[in-house]
Amino acid sequence: MTLILILIVVAIVGFVILTYNRLISQIEAIRNNQKQIDIQLDRRFKVFESLINVVKKYMDYEKTTLKDVVALRNQAQQAQSSGDEKSRIAAENKISDIASHLNIVFEQYPDLKANQNVMQLQEEIVSTENKLAYAKQSLNDSIEMYNANKKSFPANVVVGIFPGKVDFDFAYWQLSEEKVKEQESYTVQL
Repeated sequence: MTLILILIVVAIVGFVILTYNRLISQIEAIRNNQKQIDIQLDRRFKVFESLINVVKKYMDYEKTTLKDVVALRNQAQQAQSSGDEKSRIAAENKISDIASHLNIVFEQYPDLKANQNVMQLQEEIVSTENKLAYAKQSLNDSIEMYNANKKSFPANVVVGIFPGKVDFDFAYWQLSEEKVKEQESYTVQL
């Protein structure tokens, strides 16, 4: 009888350890995905700087664009420093909007549009935006998986035991509040 009791206790402790480690692994995956987004955001900012330096001789638009991008980048960095993820996301999304409208502006400047450096930098911006979109989707997917896991039974018991270690609320990128609530409250219908 004692042996059975010991085996049950060992099984429960083992399960708690495995569940805890799985949650920690998912949290670290989310943090890694956040770092991947940061890498792409830094890359995008550097490409914008390069592009603006190339086009300075062609147009006045870059002055406003540069000021907007720098101001938004500063807002994003201040929000990140203060832990305000929603403000950071909003500022970075505005930079994405600027990037998406650059091609329209370049149409107004045929010489600029024909410049090889500008064309290469435009492609780099598009490539960076695509990589950024992929990184954001990967982050959202990992947050969704983590949230589903931590709410499921019996993992929610482990979360209740270690709330400061494995219970976090991560912000989704580019999802409306309604979509987040829909994902958070999703239940399987049997």
